[in-house]
Order: sequence, then structure tokens, then C-alpha cells
Amino acid sequence: MCHGREWMSPDDAAPGSADETADDGPDDRHELVSFDDPHEHRTWVFDLTFLASPWECVYGHGCQGVLTGPAPELEQGCCSYGAHLVDEADERDVRAAAERLTADQWQHRDLAAEAGGPLQAGEDGGPAVTRLVDDACIFLNRPGFPAGAGCALHRAALDAGDRPLDWKPDVCWQLPLRLVESTDELGHVTSTLREWKRRDWGAGGDEFHWWCTEAPDAFVGHRPVYEALRDEIIELVGGWAYDRFLHHVAARGAERVLPHPALRRAGSA
Repeated sequence: MCHGREWMSPDDAAPGSADETADDGPDDRHELVSFDDPHEHRTWVFDLTFLASPWECVYGHGCQGVLTGPAPELEQGCCSYGAHLVDEADERDVRAAAERLTADQWQHRDLAAEAGGPLQAGEDGGPAVTRLVDDACIFLNRPGFPAGAGCALHRAALDAGDRPLDWKPDVCWQLPLRLVESTDELGHVTSTLREWKRRDWGAGGDEFHWWCTEAPDAFVGHRPVYEALRDEIIELVGGWAYDRFLHHVAARGAERVLPHPALRRAGSA
């Protein structure tokens, strides 16, 4: 990796090589780009293969859920286990958003009030988690609810003309993105923005029947991820790094990005 320069894996460095090598080597290969941040001791790494892909959330129209078998009819999406909040600020924001929900927007509003709120203490004194109702997040409206199935916080944010990421728990709006950071012995930070993989769920992820960043039926969008999830990406990495990434994408011109493994395996790349 060359600091201060855009970088691609050696297999894909030559113009046109993404076309020539797409079916060679490990089938989980991703094309990356990296550059140093002139404002701090940090290197940014972006998963270009995923960010340039047509992945989109297929909740309600193809999502099979994250249970041990397919359950699209439950319309639980990735909400079956509730949300683990990341810190006190996240908890404060979610509580404030929940206070704004009406009974018309939130199916389980009364249940939350009876239980003392939508959150409960985390294990071993860790951050709070959302309560579960009938084996799914308390904020999840179920099929048959007049306002429709789906996250009550997401729906209410749209009703208010706000961004869902300003209402939802951090982990919920970040999916399918994952920012991983490491620091070397000299204090230099490497920040990698990539897709949320099955393994990022912990040991339980291995039991999922289906996961959307592995499934070709979720790569059906009409815009690349870096455009569709612009606000979420900027929230994670900041405006400078996002703009620098866009500069790299524009500089590539018509050069093809290595297609996502889910599409290569399906033969649709």
C-alpha cells in the first residue's frame, strides 16, 4: 500500500484488469483504495468493490431475515435481535427519538411505557439494548400494523422530513457499512470502510440462513452504494475523506471496478 496515493490490489492495478481477473483468484476478493489524511496521522481505506456496487436494502421485497431459516413473511429484516447501543450518547438520542413517536407510528408504544421505556440494561453493565417484543426489536412494527411493517423510528424520521440516521440507533443506520479502525505502535490510525460481513455479528452470524451482503438478490439497486448511502458514509468518515474518495472514483473514468463477490459467484457481474 502506498501512503498518499490511491491504491488497488496488484491484480487490479492495470487498466482493464478488473475485467480480466474477475474470475481468477479467491472468490472473496475486493478492490480497495487508500490514501493518507494530511490533517492527522491516519490512512483511509475504502472497499471500492462494495461501495461501487448496486447493493440496496431489500427489506419487505426480498429480505429473508437473519434467522436460521428463511422468514420473509415475518418482515423482521435484521431487527430480530434488537439493537445494541454503542454508548451513552447513542442511548440518549434513541430515548429522545422514542419520545417523539406517536401511537400511529409505533405499534408497541404502550408496551414500552409499561416496561419503563424501550431500552434495557446491557449485559455486564455494558451499553443499553432495545427491548424485544415477540422475538424482535420493540421498535419494529409488524405486518398488519396500519402504518405498515418496519422500523418505527425510520418511518417517523421520514414523516418529519428528517434523516433516519438522526433517529435510529447507531448500529441500525450504519448497516450495511462497517468502519474498522486500528492503531499501530507509532500511533498511526488505519480506518477501513467496508461492508458489514456475516462475521461482524459475532458467532451468531454463522447461523444466519441468509445475509444481504452475500446475496446477489440484494445487489439490485440503480445507484452505487457510495451515492445511495452518502449521508451515512459522511457521518462515519467525514466530508474530506468522502470527497477524496469521490475524486478517485471520477479519476478512474470508464475503468471497471472489480465486481462484488456475490455478483461474480452468481455469474451476473
